[in-house]
Amino acid sequence: MSFPRSSGILLHPSSLPGAYGIGEIGAEAHGFADFLRDSGQRIWQVLPLGPTGYGDSPYQCFSAFAGNPLLISLETLAGRGYLNARDLNDTPILPVDTVDFGAVITWKLPLLRTAFRAFQQNAAAEKAEFDEFCLKHSAWLDEFALFMALKQVHNNAMWTLWPRELALRSPAALEGAHRELRDEIECTKFIQFEFERQWRDLKAHCAQNGIRIMGDVPIYVALDSADVWANPGLFELGDDGKPKVVAGVPPDYFSTTGQLWGNPIYCWEEHAKTGYTWWIARLRRALQMLDMIRLDHFRGFEAYYEIPGGDTTAGNGKWVKGPGVPLFEAMETALGKLPIVAENLGVITPEVEGLRERFGFPGMAILQFAFGNDPQAPDFKPHNYVRRLVAYTGTHDNDTVVGWWKSRPGTGSTRTLADVEKEMTFARRYLNTDGAEINWDLIRTVMASVADTVLYPMQDVLGVGGEGRMNLPGSSSGNWRWRFRAEALTPDISTRLKHLSETYDR
Repeated sequence: MSFPRSSGILLHPSSLPGAYGIGEIGAEAHGFADFLRDSGQRIWQVLPLGPTGYGDSPYQCFSAFAGNPLLISLETLAGRGYLNARDLNDTPILPVDTVDFGAVITWKLPLLRTAFRAFQQNAAAEKAEFDEFCLKHSAWLDEFALFMALKQVHNNAMWTLWPRELALRSPAALEGAHRELRDEIECTKFIQFEFERQWRDLKAHCAQNGIRIMGDVPIYVALDSADVWANPGLFELGDDGKPKVVAGVPPDYFSTTGQLWGNPIYCWEEHAKTGYTWWIARLRRALQMLDMIRLDHFRGFEAYYEIPGGDTTAGNGKWVKGPGVPLFEAMETALGKLPIVAENLGVITPEVEGLRERFGFPGMAILQFAFGNDPQAPDFKPHNYVRRLVAYTGTHDNDTVVGWWKSRPGTGSTRTLADVEKEMTFARRYLNTDGAEINWDLIRTVMASVADTVLYPMQDVLGVGGEGRMNLPGSSSGNWRWRFRAEALTPDISTRLKHLSETYDR
């Protein structure tokens, strides 16, 4: 699918400013959409919106279908009468430049339960809307609500550590859990109902202002998720529920040991037998929430790297053929032409590119990687771009532009100081810059390119250094925390973005 020539900003809602320790999808999100409109931007890219689990990563969620409760606007809940001024005045002292997930979870989740109790007592007029939501989404919501209730009573332990009858889904045990945990199940459903309402309002506000929302659909789901617990036959699991094989990538330019992600691998034969109904449902849900989808780790659909379940590194894995064409044919038959951007970064084979081209999915280019030894560097140079492409200054998985520009090889890095100096020398020549405003140099360069779609992280718009990096792949702490302050969005920045968008017909 081709997209109209446009530009936009990558910013996860958790990074928005606000008084409650984490960005929310209420007034601040609506205000950011207004900033995009006024700045001539037409796309807001977000990361996965699901309820985060291990390491607070949006790529390790408790559900591929649900929304993250931490993003719900407390002020919107107060406006509905579900919370009062005292609830919000008791906000603890929380950081404003980062997210302290532990503190936010400890304080905010009980408030959502308070809102649920108020909803139960006073929201008779909204009961029909709530019931309609629960019925419409029952295919995933019922299992997710039970899963989260069971996690709560088992001190948030991974489901594989629950009593065997619950972990392996004994019908009698599940029936008993439904009876005993009814109130907690209803609370989870209410929280999802409220997330849905707030997200729907935000998406409508964006649409009214000509802004499309682009979001991520990771290829894999977390082991500790309702998706795996409720559908064990769709994954390569042993009799104890633990993965026989897990996902990752082999050693490469970025890592001498590869990456062990740990996500369970799909049993693609079982998916094929069902006509890929789970994947169709997953994409249908994504398309309800998003206008465009960035399909993460696209190469895994052609061939995926499979690592034995008990291994501690990625070194012993092997490549296995993925579902390929039949999966995407089934999804297009059910859903129509898919507005997918294929994340085709890393070592990409002709077969992967053939699959992408067959369905007309634009690929990606990362300008920050165009000047060094990255194997894809030639493709990332703007003079080699094609029109059907999504070009970035950088993504959530690499350093900010300013951080990259100022960086030097660290411990364990495969780059030498000579490599860095050569890279920077070439970048200065290619961009015709002294580096004083390197972030704007990269933004202007992708804007001027022929790529139909260009995106840049908010950190690059603001000129934030390495302290604003969103994620360091392979690390498990300190990620996903960055936030910006409202005063950072100055009229000068808005005007500068708008002028660039007008100059380059975006």
